Parts: sequence; C-alpha cells; structure tokens
Amino acid sequence: MEIILAKDNNKEDWNNFVNKSEDSGIFHFFEWKKIFEDNYGLKTFYIVSKDDNCINGILPLVFFKSSLTGRFFVSFPVSEDSGICAEDDIARSGLLKKSIEIAREEKADYIEFRHNKEFSGLATSYSKVTMRLQLNPDYQQLWKGFDGKVRNQIRKAERSGLSIKIGGAEDTDRFYDVFAVNMRDLGIPAHSRRFFIDVSRAFEDKIKIFSVLSGKKTVASGFLFCFKNKAELVWASSLRKFNKLCPNHLLYWEMLKYACGNGCKTFNFGRSFKESSTFKFKKQWQAAPDQLYWQYYLLNGDKLPDTDSRHPRYALAVRLWKKMPVCAVKIIGPRLMRILRY
Repeated sequence: MEIILAKDNNKEDWNNFVNKSEDSGIFHFFEWKKIFEDNYGLKTFYIVSKDDNCINGILPLVFFKSSLTGRFFVSFPVSEDSGICAEDDIARSGLLKKSIEIAREEKADYIEFRHNKEFSGLATSYSKVTMRLQLNPDYQQLWKGFDGKVRNQIRKAERSGLSIKIGGAEDTDRFYDVFAVNMRDLGIPAHSRRFFIDVSRAFEDKIKIFSVLSGKKTVASGFLFCFKNKAELVWASSLRKFNKLCPNHLLYWEMLKYACGNGCKTFNFGRSFKESSTFKFKKQWQAAPDQLYWQYYLLNGDKLPDTDSRHPRYALAVRLWKKMPVCAVKIIGPRLMRILRY
C-alpha cells in the first residue's frame, strides 16, 4: 500500500472512487480542491491511499492559517461529513498517519475530521447532527405525515401568489442576491458570488437551484445537490421581510417533491446544533437527527477547539455585521472566509 498526495492528473481516478464508494459524499469530489484554491488561495492536501495501484481511500484537507484563528486543517470546509473515506482499516490508518505528518510539517494546532461515524483514537465533538428524512416516491405520502401547521403554511405560501422556479447554473445570481442579504441579517460572513458560480458550473449535472418568486422578485432560494439517490440541501436562504408569506415552506416542499420524483431515497436538510431553532424547523418536516462525529487530532494540548459560532465572545462581531450594508459584506465576507471554517 502507498499513501500519496493527489495531483490534478489524479482527478479522474479520485472521482471514480468517490462514485463507487458507499461512504463518500458530494464534498469528496476533486472539483472542490480547485474551487477553494481559486477563490480563497487556501492550500489543499488531497491524500490518496493505493493498493496495487488502485485507490482504496481518500482524504481531502484544507489548511487554514492566520494570526486570528491559528493554524489548522479541516476535512472539508462547508461539508458536514467529508472526512476519511476508505475501504478498510489499513487504508484508513494510512490516511490518518499521513495527515498527521503533513500537519506537523505545517506546524498546525489540530486536524478537524468531519465524520458521520466515530473512529477510535480521536477526540470527538457530539454537538452537531444532520437532519434526514426518508422519502417516498409518492410525495403525497409525505404530505399526509406533516402536521396541520406545516401544511397550512405551505398552502398560505401558495395562496399568497408565490411561485417556484427550478433552474441550474443560470440562476446562481438569483440565489446569491438572497443569500448575501440573509447571511448579513444573521451576522455571518458569506462566500463570494464567484464561489457559487464556480460550484454551480463544476456540479452542473448534480445541482438544482430552487427559487421562490413574489412576482419577479426572488424571496427565497436554495442549492439542492442530488447524488447516489440522496438529496442534500447545502445552502438555503430567504428574505425576512417576506416571512409572513411563508416562502421557506414553499421552497422546502418543492424541493421535497422534486427529490421524490427523481428517485431520491433520502433528503438531507443539513447540519444543526441540537435543539437549535434550525433543528426545530427541520424537525417539523418529520426529519430525524443523525449524529455527526467531528473528530480531532490535537497536536498542541488536549483541549478540543471551540468552534461554536454561538459563543458569547462573537456577540459583538455579530451585532456589528448585521448593521453593515450588503454591498460591504459582499466584499469583506469572502476575505474572512479565508480564515474561518464553515
């Protein structure tokens, strides 16, 4: 067995492994390497395990370093579970060992592995879950499972004259204009417009952009990835001043209908902190929590890094960010994403 760093000419073999592996996800694809390098200038390390010249394990890593947040690796930013993906324990151990060697060479404080199963020998955070819903080819069966409040809010959105548009890369700007405002209102820095353009082009065959319209104005929008009979909602936003029309409920309902009609067996609403407001919103759709295991190899000390964005020390920064004009956060936000995990 050999452990090497993948280069651009390894892309096809890497992606073939992603397509055939039972444990891989959308964020294991090689395309993300170039997206993060081009948009944020971040150093990436894509580690491959090979046996008889055939890939039997992969690990994508992105290296962050700044005087503000320190030096650390993440596998993989944006994702919830794109850590070590290997066919056996030998490959898994080899990938882990190589990542530790790289972290020591780069003088990193820790490596953050985002896993959906717990591996022994690593410190683990249990603070996050992902919310999943088992789908039925007949979406009417889902409808019957919703409580009256959810159904009424969907009906209210329809009665309000809201409409849905399902598109692809051509609707990236439509999505981003809503996303940037919503993230500003939440007090959270956001990715750049270019980032989403690159994503939509790289995964044009795997994404749909859903937009809720009030007349000609987009009031809610979301990126839905479909891969291996699984639908995954990675980004979704709505404009708060239209909340009374329930655009989010129409957005989610149309995405669920689409997933059911296109052979998806599960719908992933995305990660949340347990019992948070987003957790409760997703739970009302009958989604059930699956534990996420964000695991750490600590090179300096034995204390888990505090990655909770809800920590009181961030309160002032959040309040100030909410007051900034959208044009400013579109410029400053992407620069901050170079040092902040997401």
